[in-house]
Amino acid sequence: MPPLRPWSPIPIADGGEPLDDLPPSLWRLEPHPYQALGAPYGAGASPFRLRRGVIERLERAQERLQQQRPQWRLAIFDAWRPLVVQAFMVRHAFREACRERGLDPDAFGLPQQAVAAEVDRFWAPPSADPATPPPHSTGAAVDLTLAEASGRPLAMGGAIDAIGALSEPDHYAGAAPGSEAADWHERRRLLAAVMEASGFAQHPNEWWHFSHGDQLWAWRRGEPRALYGAAAGAVAGAAEGAG
Repeated sequence: MPPLRPWSPIPIADGGEPLDDLPPSLWRLEPHPYQALGAPYGAGASPFRLRRGVIERLERAQERLQQQRPQWRLAIFDAWRPLVVQAFMVRHAFREACRERGLDPDAFGLPQQAVAAEVDRFWAPPSADPATPPPHSTGAAVDLTLAEASGRPLAMGGAIDAIGALSEPDHYAGAAPGSEAADWHERRRLLAAVMEASGFAQHPNEWWHFSHGDQLWAWRRGEPRALYGAAAGAVAGAAEGAG
């Protein structure tokens, strides 16, 4: 069993705020990457949904961004994620990481255990326990990047979901001034700044992951409780997907 996160003990007081579809003002990166892999969202389930209050804060973040960079916009990679999709993607990430290292993902040796531990730094376990929901199952977490006005994503020095040190928000902090890596660091810092000013907290290992109202947010902001637990529909199919 993966270790609990430091935010797992934080209590949740969910007021039942609904999930809403992202508005047209927020750019979606489509086709959605997990749907393209065959992730089992089920009929009518959209990954481009978030809690209403989270969407409002995203819109504020985009306004702040465009006050500084009128030619840029936020681009949404992923948002709400049912547990069955979380389970599917954890397995996929592990198997891909093993293949990249020339390992058999169906073996159970020490190298595979090391890969599993590394994947666990980036992918939350698909817990159906209402006290420990994965962040994306709450409708409070979003994966996003910066894009040009046309919607073309800007280079950020590493792909969303990449497993490794280059995904840490400050990985390029020591880059030489004027270098491409320095540009990547500046873009990451700008994204973090507009999101944090709008009430979000950043995942400590992922430059692209921000949330408002979940346990991770409460832990990073020193809040006594989380505002959102697993959203309605998030647990559907969990049992079949968690094997």
